[in-house]
Amino acid sequence: MDSDPDPPSDPLTNEFGTLDDLAHDLSSLQDLAARGSWRAILDKVARARALSLLRKPHEHLIYLSFHVLALTKLRRFNDASVELDSLEDLDGSHYQYQSYPTAYPNRSGSMVPFSLRWLHALIPVKLGQRQAGLDRFYTLLDFVRSKLMTKGNEGVSVNIWKKREVFVINAVIGHHLGNKEFSVCLNLIQHLLSSDFSNPILWSKLGYIQMQIGDMESAKSSFNRVEELMKDGNNNDLLSEIEFKNLVNRNKAMLYLVGKDYVSAVREFEECIERDPMDVVAINNKALCLMYLRDLPDSIKVLENALERVPTVALNETVVVNLCSMYELAYVNHSDIKRTLSNWIARVAPDDFDSSCTRI
Repeated sequence: MDSDPDPPSDPLTNEFGTLDDLAHDLSSLQDLAARGSWRAILDKVARARALSLLRKPHEHLIYLSFHVLALTKLRRFNDASVELDSLEDLDGSHYQYQSYPTAYPNRSGSMVPFSLRWLHALIPVKLGQRQAGLDRFYTLLDFVRSKLMTKGNEGVSVNIWKKREVFVINAVIGHHLGNKEFSVCLNLIQHLLSSDFSNPILWSKLGYIQMQIGDMESAKSSFNRVEELMKDGNNNDLLSEIEFKNLVNRNKAMLYLVGKDYVSAVREFEECIERDPMDVVAINNKALCLMYLRDLPDSIKVLENALERVPTVALNETVVVNLCSMYELAYVNHSDIKRTLSNWIARVAPDDFDSSCTRI
């Protein structure tokens, strides 16, 4: 939840020693967010506001960011939208440090957290207003690129804004993919690769898009590029050695999946799981391949074991939906089995888990 002051007065590195110096009791908000305790965040924000514990303008924005994020995680999108609508223009002078010289001597720039700008773009999409949300995401992308142009060679600051550019573009790609607008996705990915040619994650994403449009030869070429980067040791510090090798295996497995060679795909996913028992993508896809091979008992066992071993990692809606589908295929009394699963989820899941995915 970092703000966007202009260097050198970056509050996260210079002026303040701890998160709690940046805003009232901010470290506990961060901790609650990490644990998925979104209802507790709503309570904490309400209490801070009611007791007037927030003294400076930037603190109100930081707490508002957590409040909107918590509402979004809890799928209360209308409430989040109302909160955002109270902000008016995010680039207005009332959100600039220099507008409050007494509170922020010798500081300038926007005090609006980047996360708040992100949520401002996301909420319309969640409310079904796709075009409005997409327009806001493109506006956010322009904002990020304007920062990259003005930051020059300021090291850490430039790297942060580059990561934000990739983050926003990936979101935009996701929206266009959902509407099968593949040419736009290809252009966006190729723009990123033009400045980050040795990024294995981008090459993999390009390969997946090429697969979706049926261009298998180009997809193979993109996936081969990922493998070449791994062999050359060209990692760009994006992935650990294990993550890199697993990315290569998952790419190979996807090609096998398209060719309906499920046995070979299972073998690739098993290599991933052997290296990293918490590779949930490989675990989930291995289970699906076993289901396609009509081995329902083993496919169920793969997902159940993952939920038991690494619940904090494996407990997501996709895994649970797939497991429940397998229960429905395998058992006459699947409602009782799914109810047992649902009761367990209620005990261990974070606040934002969508329990309706069990389809009880």
